[in-house]
Amino acid sequence: MAAVRPVGASSEGVRKSMRANKGRDTKPELALRRAVHALGLRYRVSFRPLRSVRRTADLAFTRARVAVFLDGCFWHGCPEHHTKARTNADYWAEKVEVNRRRDTETDRLLAEADWLVIRVWEHEDPQRAATRVAEAVRARRAGGDAG
Repeated sequence: MAAVRPVGASSEGVRKSMRANKGRDTKPELALRRAVHALGLRYRVSFRPLRSVRRTADLAFTRARVAVFLDGCFWHGCPEHHTKARTNADYWAEKVEVNRRRDTETDRLLAEADWLVIRVWEHEDPQRAATRVAEAVRARRAGGDAG
């Protein structure tokens, strides 16, 4: 796997755009959290399910062992909405590929530790995604097979 090296922004506009990207509390994440909360579920935010692995779930239901990741369409290569970058295309394509491989590894590591991983795309309807999360959490709490 080739290492992805940081590259300076191609313009001041790109630099400002990159700085504006938030790691948490994005609009899609807040919408999902509100919808899940409205269904009566309580959760941890930005929680590291496995202390030995630097991966943070956007929402975590620790007793049910359900980790929810809300993935951005650009950053995680959404099959529906991902677009190729116009500048530094090779860099960004490699960055997205590294993210995808890390997501797959995260899913595997958490599954091995008896966590259920739910991945939600940023474009998904928050109500539908929240319902999917709630069903999985309630099934796991009841001792059923949720995944």
